Amino acid sequence: MRRGIAATALVAALGVTLAACGGSDSGSDGGSKSSGELSGTVTWWDTSTVGSEDKVFKKLAEDFTKKHPKVTVKYVNVPFGEAQNKFKNAAQSGSGAPDVIRSEVAWTPEFADLGYLAPLDGTAALKDQGDFLEQAAASTKYNGKTYAVPQVIDSMGVFYNKKIFKEAGVEVPKNIAELKTVSATIKEKTGKTGLYLRGDDPYWFLSFLYGEGGDLVDAENKTVTFDNEAGVKAFKTVKDLVDSKAAITDATNGWDNMQAAFKDGKVAMMINGPWAVADTYAGKEFADKANLGIAPVPAGSAGQGAPQGGHNLAVYAGSKNLDASYAFAEYMTSAESQATIAQQLSLLPTRQSAYLQKDVAKSEMIGFFKPVVDKAVERPWIPEGGSLFEPVKVEYTKVLTGQTTPEQGAKAVGDAYRKLLKDWK
Repeated sequence: MRRGIAATALVAALGVTLAACGGSDSGSDGGSKSSGELSGTVTWWDTSTVGSEDKVFKKLAEDFTKKHPKVTVKYVNVPFGEAQNKFKNAAQSGSGAPDVIRSEVAWTPEFADLGYLAPLDGTAALKDQGDFLEQAAASTKYNGKTYAVPQVIDSMGVFYNKKIFKEAGVEVPKNIAELKTVSATIKEKTGKTGLYLRGDDPYWFLSFLYGEGGDLVDAENKTVTFDNEAGVKAFKTVKDLVDSKAAITDATNGWDNMQAAFKDGKVAMMINGPWAVADTYAGKEFADKANLGIAPVPAGSAGQGAPQGGHNLAVYAGSKNLDASYAFAEYMTSAESQATIAQQLSLLPTRQSAYLQKDVAKSEMIGFFKPVVDKAVERPWIPEGGSLFEPVKVEYTKVLTGQTTPEQGAKAVGDAYRKLLKDWK
């Protein structure tokens, strides 16, 4: 799951049909529930990271077909950075949309507002609704109805290389000032760079914005808040980290560059989330998993802030096999499935009961991120929420690369938001 609007996959979307013996690919229009038995085809768009996460999700889909042998699941991995617009285009045209999509939390209210999602209240997709974490369930609601099932929830922390920290004789920084000092010491003692700051994706910027007491918008009061003093200060903070050489950054291909630099031991720290754990362990520096440390993102002047993210499973309103699609969404978000995902990928469950399972409860990564998620800042669950990142992405990159000032960048984002949110202040 390469989080963020700018993320792209290195390989083309992969279409794989998963069917148990005796299953038939009758297409999405062939579904039925005669005699209480599900049948037909469910096309699922998965947006997880190719090479690590996708294997686990594909295997879960295979297990679903074992439970329902007359259902065929057509698995398609769609690059995360393309999925939002690809789904909207397909749904609008009425051709090519999947039955089920793995939707980033901010996309769900947008898709629902456009009429592209099937309401799930009272369907087989929603079992034990009271088991879901309150903050995870919030992103699935729109206008009093439920349009998705929470699958995973996440936030962010600082990943650090314990060996480099030991060699430099430093402790994990608790605030921005300490981050600069620690980075300078690491450079002096080891020759390594302190922090890799992803510069092409606004989700990585949110911890700095929240750390200064800012936010994208105030949805309750319909007010744009990004271009206030806190937004400007957050832009100044990230720019100073780069100018002071406490951090290196990039304008393109940020995920791959960041992961490669950290996994190869060229940088001591990066800001990332639980979705990055499995891929990080694949690096030579972390063949010994104990070398990976995770701590809260260093606090800004207003405190420590981290965004709430995650993914939901949503059913396309135009699906011709709704019954099987509902069942598939329920299976993939069940406590058992979430526990499997947590154990193998360190992704955080959205069901409270999943945390009670032994292998989940003893996970060090889950143990760190769960309290962070509990205190994470909720993003605005508004139809336009999925479009709020693009203006920040543009100005964030420009600020980091010196193409604009923090003041001008914050103002440009605010202006863009007021055009998007026409009646907002």
